[in-house]
Amino acid sequence: MLCCRGSTNKYSRLDAKLEKKMVEFKRGSLGRSNFKSIDSIIMRFPQFREELKKIRDVFEQYDEDSNGTIDLEELKKCLQKLELHLTAEEIEDLFHSCDMDGSEGIQFNEFIVLLCLIYLLKEPSSSHNTSKIDSPQLEATFDTVIEVFSFLDKNGDGKLNKTDMVKALNEASPLEKSPAHVTRTRFKEMDWSKRGKVSFREFLFAFIDWVGIDTNEEMSPVRSSSK
Repeated sequence: MLCCRGSTNKYSRLDAKLEKKMVEFKRGSLGRSNFKSIDSIIMRFPQFREELKKIRDVFEQYDEDSNGTIDLEELKKCLQKLELHLTAEEIEDLFHSCDMDGSEGIQFNEFIVLLCLIYLLKEPSSSHNTSKIDSPQLEATFDTVIEVFSFLDKNGDGKLNKTDMVKALNEASPLEKSPAHVTRTRFKEMDWSKRGKVSFREFLFAFIDWVGIDTNEEMSPVRSSSK
């Protein structure tokens, strides 16, 4: 699933913004976390799965031609309807950075990543309205996903590296260390650009895979029969 478009990092501008946001989040949390171990994160997977699946209704609504993907024009209409006011450049950056297979269409799992990135980057519309995406439940889920990344980011630099993963996997039971191949496998699943450092965007794609969001499941009868 995770197919990087080209070997160079085309999205350094976006990833730099995300990195800055994650550093700010880590500093703001003062080291506090609801997660004490990888196991405590895994136990939340069913809850994550159910909450993220709710995004499917939004996805299907704006997939106007019912082809299973949202193209750039459909995305612009979607963001306008959701009152997520971004510049044309920001929308194109997000679209291409989440269109991992280069198909010029955003699939459901990519749409989840895109919304979470917007949530992280977007400022509230006013001091009186602190909501970013007008869905408190979804915002809470995205906040928790951000907290998972922060838990794994042991040195607080806004990126994940293999050392971070080793520490996180062994934190709960230092006397029962995870096998090295498990750590390597988990890290490789995130580091598809093979830079040795994982951005929040890369982490999101791997995390959705771990949670188990199937892009083809639970399609509505109308959409299924139209294919």
